[in-house]
Amino acid sequence: MSLMDGGTNLVAAADVAAAAVRIAPFVRRTPLLRLPGGRLWIKPENRQPTRSFKVRGAVNAVGRLAERGIGHVIAQSSGNHAQAVAYAAGRYGLRATVVLPDTAPELKVAAARRLGAEVVIVPPALREVTCLALADRLEATVVRSDDFDVIAGHGSAGTEIGLDLSGVGAILVPVCNGGLLAGIAVAAKAVDPAVRVIGVEPELAADGAASFRAGRRTAWPVQQTYRTRADGLRAPVLGALAWEHINRYVDDMVTVSEDGIEAAADVLWRELGERAEPSGAVAAAAYFAHRAVLPDGPVVAVLSGGNVMARPDAGNVRERSLIGGP
Repeated sequence: MSLMDGGTNLVAAADVAAAAVRIAPFVRRTPLLRLPGGRLWIKPENRQPTRSFKVRGAVNAVGRLAERGIGHVIAQSSGNHAQAVAYAAGRYGLRATVVLPDTAPELKVAAARRLGAEVVIVPPALREVTCLALADRLEATVVRSDDFDVIAGHGSAGTEIGLDLSGVGAILVPVCNGGLLAGIAVAAKAVDPAVRVIGVEPELAADGAASFRAGRRTAWPVQQTYRTRADGLRAPVLGALAWEHINRYVDDMVTVSEDGIEAAADVLWRELGERAEPSGAVAAAAYFAHRAVLPDGPVVAVLSGGNVMARPDAGNVRERSLIGGP
């Protein structure tokens, strides 16, 4: 770990670099895809082995635990982190247990089981307490979605962006508990300190934006965050360690509407053939909603996940009007 001023252990560029080497055999180096007609580039993390960026952090964290002789890992998740932990545990020969809410899409539940995890289903508000209780009973090690090694692994996506495209004005990153935003901010700023890193949330689950404005972590009730269709972004509060990075490195937080999320997912499918779950489409939605006030230069939106059923080829071209403009 890297000790920063204030006595807080924060991820540094060297930690991200080490994570990138560790996870390279197990993850994909995703490209940047330019959306026709504008300055938006997409980082398609839906192309990862578990169709989500989560595999970057999970493989790094579980790999580190395996090196220490840990044999059983456990995680609580809305779905994608669970799949990633199950995938990583399988690669390192560890046992995995995951706690999922009863609202999780069956696609994600089935995937976690298929990857070898023991799945426990509970009401959304009981995810955390159940995970901790099971960890004690099963003598399993919890892999939180904003653990130090998870953030470092996620940062590898930010390094890739910086290396693949010069002069980037802004990077738009979906926010759940903040681990992805934290890692990308650390890595991207190390490559180019001038780039603006901006977190994106649904308007209906904007606890992170509220925290950013208030300068302190602000929780929203689960009943509120679960209104959004973006099931992967329903965490009621930013992770404590993720918040420390966000507070230091992130430039802004913005929100998007439910209609904007749906429209952006349709554009990504029609124009690039990329399948985005609602959570994965929020960054592109932020470009369409806020492009007039974004910095000059290319804008990169992270398509964080694609764990959703195939989108039909619809004839409605209403969303195509989103593409034009600066």
